[in-house]
Amino acid sequence: MRFSRTASLLLIAALAATHAIAAQDPSALDPSVPPMRALIERFSADQATLLSVYADPLAPAARARNSAFYREQRALLAKIDFNALDQESKADYLSFSNLLTQLEHQLALEERQWSEVAPLLPFAPAIFALEDARRRMERPDPQKAAAQLSELTQAVTANRKALETKVRDASPADRINAWRAAADLEQLTTQLQHWFDFWNGYDPTFTWWAAQPYKQASAALKDQSTFLREKLAGIAPDDKATVLGTPIGREALLQQLDDAMIPYSPEELIAMAKLQLAWCQREMVKASREMGYGDDWHKALEAVKNSYVEPGKQPDLIRSLAIEGEQFAEDRGLVTVPPLAKETWRMEMMSPERQLVSPFFLGGDTILVSYPTDTMTYEQRMMSMRGNNPAFSHATVFHELIPGHWLQQFMTARYRPYRQAFSSGFWLEGNAFYWEMLYWDLGYDQTPQQRIGALFWRMHRCARVIFSLSFHLGAMTPQQAIDFLVNEVGHERDNATAEVRRSVNGDYDPLYQCAYMLGALQFRALRHELVDSGKMTSRQYHDAILEENMMPLPVLRALLAGEKLTPDWKPHWRFLDEVK
Repeated sequence: MRFSRTASLLLIAALAATHAIAAQDPSALDPSVPPMRALIERFSADQATLLSVYADPLAPAARARNSAFYREQRALLAKIDFNALDQESKADYLSFSNLLTQLEHQLALEERQWSEVAPLLPFAPAIFALEDARRRMERPDPQKAAAQLSELTQAVTANRKALETKVRDASPADRINAWRAAADLEQLTTQLQHWFDFWNGYDPTFTWWAAQPYKQASAALKDQSTFLREKLAGIAPDDKATVLGTPIGREALLQQLDDAMIPYSPEELIAMAKLQLAWCQREMVKASREMGYGDDWHKALEAVKNSYVEPGKQPDLIRSLAIEGEQFAEDRGLVTVPPLAKETWRMEMMSPERQLVSPFFLGGDTILVSYPTDTMTYEQRMMSMRGNNPAFSHATVFHELIPGHWLQQFMTARYRPYRQAFSSGFWLEGNAFYWEMLYWDLGYDQTPQQRIGALFWRMHRCARVIFSLSFHLGAMTPQQAIDFLVNEVGHERDNATAEVRRSVNGDYDPLYQCAYMLGALQFRALRHELVDSGKMTSRQYHDAILEENMMPLPVLRALLAGEKLTPDWKPHWRFLDEVK
């Protein structure tokens, strides 16, 4: 397209005016969209930009900048006239305010957790200082940099000597802190490498001075990480069984539950999950009797596990189950499935390394199939094959694809995508598990083997609530959690170990594993209110969930029910009262 000279001048003038306004008010939002959407979109873009620059979450500078950023967002939110907003925007206001609260509390938790391991890493500030200087694009003095690296090596060596005296008397808390410190030190070592690589070779003088001191410092840091993990934490290099984690305590759990708008105590949720687990085990006995194993559902479960397909046939099985699960939803008019969504999901095989922490398949636009490779030991192969048998897979392939995670991903990219800022396990995993519960109610699992497969996963989600909350309360150790999964759910021990490791090692937030069941029960209770009452059809309800996109589920309930919203609105939804 070509512009006339006059049009070009007008365009330049308009851009100049826009830039002038932005210079006067850097927080000016996009006027082409509603103000709350504009604020949330700006937040997401600004957050991504900050994370790209303040890349080390351990660094004090990163925590300080994030804290300031959240205060800035609070100030911007306060400028918006809540009463002038429509209902959708009011829901956005409440969701965004809640998100900021969650982020502020998470930052405080990370600060507390760092303070617990920082005494084991007294030399960390030296690494932070070097990385901060690189972020500010300050050219280092080569000789001074070499001296700093030499001092860092000396500090690591001195720290090692001081800690060696504590190895014999290390308490359980000391072991956990040492294990966490080893992981943090690996991250610090990577940051130091980034700093060195930035200048190395591009500044010959820097390389001449700093290359050897850096090599010594990097080696000392790696040795220290090994010492912390193997000697102080007591985890040998070939130890695949020991699991350590970081319990956050009851007070922090209560705060996280409040942030998630869950009006229950950890103890109430554990009691609920135990009731759900008992129901599952009664249903297991019914299926076991149908299979001829009487009341010994463990034997029936063993028979189901041993029904695995031969090597090379698992992709065919997953494809057929994906089509079956998708067709079940469409035949019953449960949800709208766009043709493009059906066409474009893909399949890949999961690596042996990833299977150590994800023993079962994962989903989204690509379903990652967990099945043994020729590099695994015989025991690992058998556990993988038994843990991914047809009945287990029948119950969960649709959880990963359609109407589960892939349909979620497809629709939320197309309807109110700015609300993806409010993503949570309660919405993502809760909705996918809700489909498992609904499919059970609608008779998807027809054979006793299929019902055992579905019940296994339901028991698994019950157990996650029990062991994860109990762990963070200090009432269950990781080893006890592993035993619990083996004895009460019927997990293979390696799979149970991987599950607990993933749950407690800090890669997931403390409530993530609870979110499957708690989110599903919220969706189930809301269905009871809206669908069973005749206010909506199943398709209308399920389409509305996807088209409204992600948000705290009590806010979604208020939105769909037309509840009056105020700036100080607080949910008091006792959703467990609706659970049958």
